[in-house]
Amino acid sequence: MSTKTLDHIVHLTPPGTVQQTAEQFRQLGFNVLDGGVHADGLTENSLVILSDHVYLELISFTKPPEAYPPSSPSRRKRESHKWASRAPGWIDYAFLGNGSLTPPERISDIINGRTSVDSAPLYLEEVPGGRTRPDGEVLKWVISAPAMPTSILPFFCGDLTDRRKRVPTHPDSNAHHPSGALGIAHVLLLTSDSSFAAVHKEISVVIGEQPVLRTAVEVKWRLSTLNSERAPTLVLATPSDQEQEHFVEESRSAPGIYEVGFWVGEDGREGTVTTPFGRIVWVAGGQKRE
Repeated sequence: MSTKTLDHIVHLTPPGTVQQTAEQFRQLGFNVLDGGVHADGLTENSLVILSDHVYLELISFTKPPEAYPPSSPSRRKRESHKWASRAPGWIDYAFLGNGSLTPPERISDIINGRTSVDSAPLYLEEVPGGRTRPDGEVLKWVISAPAMPTSILPFFCGDLTDRRKRVPTHPDSNAHHPSGALGIAHVLLLTSDSSFAAVHKEISVVIGEQPVLRTAVEVKWRLSTLNSERAPTLVLATPSDQEQEHFVEESRSAPGIYEVGFWVGEDGREGTVTTPFGRIVWVAGGQKRE
């Protein structure tokens, strides 16, 4: 099966700020939908659905760690969450999984099977996940996560319930945005010079293909989506200026999504903007990021 279908991109903000963040994204020109509280009760989200059927997950923790009793199971659960120590911004990205919990069909088995026999596994065994929508609809999925919590690799989300309930692409108006945003043009990952070669190799294993462009400082893979004529690009690069150097230094312990590019229509927005914590580039539909 394909292991290069972009599913969603995660944007984290401080605890309890989902509604505030939703309003900020509306001001940037996005149509934002209510999401719900996740099954563990620790996080909640809002969604931005794009016409390529990729979505942005605007997520925050429901409460700060100190809201839970010291040394309690709930406090330990909150503090051990994989995003507990993450700074706000674009923090993660997901590819579409197959929903299997049974070997050898699991995503973890498929990807780990592409590595050499003596290599450490790139992915952990699958775990179930879920979320309850504001209307009470219960959603269920399977998560395939990188073995290293600080990995720059994507996680996989495979639906057990209908994906259309998790990603409400209908009615079509859900994916209409005042900014003219049509879909994801690129996701730009930054990494240090010293880790560039190793990360390049690992991402190629995950995608199952070699990059379409490769230089000494940048590689690009063509991804797919469920509904688009414009393929998004995953870009891995080393820093090219002082701002990017600072970004890499600040995010050494976590995935480094420096910016997300959005295809826009003829009358769409232009240039670069920022969310309160992340960088956005508007890309004209006929101008692919090369």
